[in-house]
Formats: sequence, structure tokens, C-alpha cells
Amino acid sequence: MIKVSLHSLHKSISILVLFFTFNLAYAQQIPTEPEAIANGESLFNANCKTCHRVHQKLVGPALANVYDRTPSIDWLKSFIRNSAALIASGDEYANKIYNEYNKTQMTAFTGLKDDQIMDILAYIKSETEKGPPVAATPAAAGGEGGGSGVPAEYLNIILIGMLVILVLLVVILIFLVSALKRFLDQKELSEEDKEVVHSPFTLASISRSAGFRFILIFIIGSLGFKAVINGLYSIGIQQGYEPKQPIAFSHKLHAGAYEIDCKYCHTGVLKGKSATIPSVNICMNCHRSVKTESPLIQKIWAAADWQPETLSYGPNQKPIEWVRIHNLPDLAYFNHAQHVNVGNIECQTCHGPIQEMEVVKQYSLLTMGWCIDCHRKTDVNSKGNAYYDKLVELHSASSKQPMKVEDIGGLECAKCHY
Repeated sequence: MIKVSLHSLHKSISILVLFFTFNLAYAQQIPTEPEAIANGESLFNANCKTCHRVHQKLVGPALANVYDRTPSIDWLKSFIRNSAALIASGDEYANKIYNEYNKTQMTAFTGLKDDQIMDILAYIKSETEKGPPVAATPAAAGGEGGGSGVPAEYLNIILIGMLVILVLLVVILIFLVSALKRFLDQKELSEEDKEVVHSPFTLASISRSAGFRFILIFIIGSLGFKAVINGLYSIGIQQGYEPKQPIAFSHKLHAGAYEIDCKYCHTGVLKGKSATIPSVNICMNCHRSVKTESPLIQKIWAAADWQPETLSYGPNQKPIEWVRIHNLPDLAYFNHAQHVNVGNIECQTCHGPIQEMEVVKQYSLLTMGWCIDCHRKTDVNSKGNAYYDKLVELHSASSKQPMKVEDIGGLECAKCHY
């Protein structure tokens, strides 16, 4: 009897241990530390935000409580890393999602590690607990937080005031000249002096003078010389260049309204010289199921030779012939990865408010002088990069100013020309 009881007790304890082990494995303690949530937000924005929101359905489902709605966190990891393999294995829940979203497969993120996925879930859990964002209440008219710029009415008043002052000065000068003439008339002047004092100033007399002709020729020559120099310096500069593209693509919609990260489409920006123009496949990640009725999307389908009936690509695929906007001469070397990945330079620094552009144009000069000026003003982002430790130490010993790009060879000719 005692043996049976001990056996039953041992069995119960084993079941309890297995139960708690399973729950711990399932929960895997989604991190709650601020660092994990912040890292998860960064990873979410870079990898997930293109197709997902936490509280809103977009290309894919809303992710609020996703850790509770799916079979397990291990399942989530498998789906995130390679959803196609999970679907092909016949997994019931994976196929349910696949069919619900028009058989659109999620991009595989094979490079994400377990702790990175857990950080993403930490961010999603944090946003889930916060709840959907509440629309901001418009500020009352005349309240605080208004613009700091000078209103246009004030500028007009200032300009009118300056014009009034100028007119008053002219009137004062006329009175002074008149008073000076009356004063000189009371003096004994020679006939020649009287002729000078009372000589009339007419447009004809002024235009016939040698001094006037010299000034006129000098002004015209100076303006012409300046126009020639400006023309020579503008050769090869395409600031404001805004060509028409074969398919109208709105950065204002994609990067602005939908907040798609630039690096999602321009995949080379973190690892190579060129940011790369997005391939048709990147467009098709979303547009196999989004806005499919649009004539512009039909052009993308034609380039990809997408067959919606069979959900497959045909043999006649061809690239979209986008018109290049930003061009540097062959003699100049520029590396996107060095600036974006190492220097943490934002795209808008060089390309302007790209998220507000309906049609992209060249925003900056992109000249050698423009680059040099940037290297003289920009602080080196040395935080967390041991490569710069010794350089920062040497610089700090000789200067109290922050270390600029020019201090580490940013103005050397061979950096960009070799």
C-alpha cells in the first residue's frame, strides 16, 4: 500500500514537473527589460514594420498577443525564420494563415537569433499592454506649442517700415542739398562755382558722363562674368533633378504613410558601396496581394511575369528600367555601408526628406565641396566601437573639441580618389 502511494506521489510530482517545465518553455520568459524592448523595437522597425503593425492589420496580421494566439514561441521562431518550410510540412496553423492572406508567404529571416526574436516579442508585448494609440487632441487656437517663426504679417510690416525709413532719408538728403545751395548762394562765388552749384542734374546729362558709362560697363561685365563662372561650376551638378520613372512610385506613401524602412527595399545600404535599386521580387513581397487591381501594380506583375491563376512566376521576367537620379563621377568613391552602417548617418542627411517626396529628386549638391564641408562638421560616431578607442584617446589629449571626420583623415584625397 505504501509502495503504491509512493509510486503515485512520484508520478504526480513528475507530472507537475513536466507541466511547469512545459509552461516555462512555452513562456520562455519574454524579456521585460527596457534594453530588450528598445532593441526589439529597432529590430521590429527594420524587419517587421513593412508588413505588420501591432494593433493594425496591414499586409500581414496585427501582432498584438501573437505569443498567445500561436501554438508556441518555438513555433513562432520556426515560422519567422522559414514560414515556407513550415507551410510545406503541412503544419495546420501555418497553412491557415497562408490561405487567409491570399497565399502570401512571409519573408524568411534566417539570420535572426533566438534572443533577437525574444526581444521583438518583448517589444510586441510592451505595445500590446499599452493598447492601441489614442489620437492626439488638436491644440486650442492661440495655445502653447505654436510655431516659433515670425508671422508673414510682421515681416510685411518690417519691410514697409524699412521702405518708409528709406524714403525719409531721401527727403532729408534733398532738404540738405537745398539748404547747402541756399547757404552757398549767400557767399561770394565765382561764375564757375555758381555754374557748378546750380548745374541741373538731368537723365541726359548723367547718361552722357564717362563715369556713368564706366559703372554701367563694369556692372554688365561683372554680371556676365558671374554667370559664366556659375555655369562652369554647375557642370555635372544635378541638384533638383526629378526624372519621370517607368512606374510612378511614391516615397511619400511607402516611406511616409506606411513607414517602410529604407533598408527594406535598398538592401545594399548596410553592406556595400551601392544602396541598390530594389528588385521586382521586393515589390512582389507585398504586391502579390496588396492593391492588385491598380494599373501600376499590373506593370510590376508584367515585369515579374506573375501568374495570379497559378500563383507562380513565368519564364519571361524582366527588370524594371528605373531612371537613376543620384550620380557621382567615376573618379569619386563613395561607400554607403561606411556611412550608414558604421557612421549611423540617416538617409535624410544626404537625400533630404525622402518620406515627403511624391516624386524623388536629388536634394543635395553631392559635390566635393559639399562632402568636405560635411566631413569638417560631423562628429565621429565612436560610441561602442573599439576601433576608435585609441584615436579618441590621442585626440582628447590634444583637443577639447569632439573628434570630427576630418581628424581621422576625412579630408585626405586618397579617401575618395585613388
